[in-house]
Amino acid sequence: MSKFSSWINAARLRTLPLSISGICVGSSVAAQQGHFNIVIFSLALGTTLGLQILSNFANDYGDGVKGTDNEDRIGPQRAIQSGLISHKEMLQAIVITAIATLFLAILLIYVSFGTEKWLSALVFFTLGVAAIVAAIKYTVGDSAYGYRGLGDVFVFIFFGIVAVYGSYYLYSHDHDWISLFPAISIGLLSTAVLNINNLRDRESDKKAGKVTLVVKLGANRAKDYHYSLILGALFFMVIYTVISANDLNDFIYLLGYIPLIFHLKRVVTNENPMLLDPELKIVALSTFAISLLFAIGLIW
Repeated sequence: MSKFSSWINAARLRTLPLSISGICVGSSVAAQQGHFNIVIFSLALGTTLGLQILSNFANDYGDGVKGTDNEDRIGPQRAIQSGLISHKEMLQAIVITAIATLFLAILLIYVSFGTEKWLSALVFFTLGVAAIVAAIKYTVGDSAYGYRGLGDVFVFIFFGIVAVYGSYYLYSHDHDWISLFPAISIGLLSTAVLNINNLRDRESDKKAGKVTLVVKLGANRAKDYHYSLILGALFFMVIYTVISANDLNDFIYLLGYIPLIFHLKRVVTNENPMLLDPELKIVALSTFAISLLFAIGLIW
């Protein structure tokens, strides 16, 4: 495998559609209300993709240094684990990606708020720095929160609330509290992706001392938690649509939940963690499809 291919694998491109789901949803709510701006949309996408790639690099580095990525791990082999990328090279990539992402975030804030709304700009700059720190600290360092069962909380906040509600505010400069419902929905679905990943890796994580929420709950209770994430996401999205719908097109995103119903059935009966690996892609792509269909329904 070439060095370039190794970096592409380390960036984990299959995770990128999930990362932009919140931006799609928040932007579509803003567009429906006449607030859309293509420059803000482009910069928001760039910032979000930067954060996701940064998180992927940091996870590869953190788990690689700690020895969590070993022969017991079920998922695809990571870059450091394979030896194709060194610890030093990955650390350099983390620094470069963090700087590039912060630069995009500052541009996004400037385009949205200019120099007049400095308080809003300061709040979003703080959120941007916090998101970068959170992306790195998930597995990196002695106090990595992903090793203490807190990953779900951060994924819900940054991939759901911040991504959807935050992107809406970047366009509108106003609060629309009802848009918290789809923000919660995307946050729950994003957390479900992490949960199914942790269900797959429960035994290897436990051996390596990575105490995820799944390790704390155990397999059966983690499955119950997973059902509540998927069904809770459906509930909050439907509540939003019932309150705000203009016509039946607004419900088109329900088609995206069909694969998730079959997914839940497979999770219920699963006894082999190896068979959960394909379910990651199903939940991630379903979330992306739901966000796109939600956007189409609003602006069609």
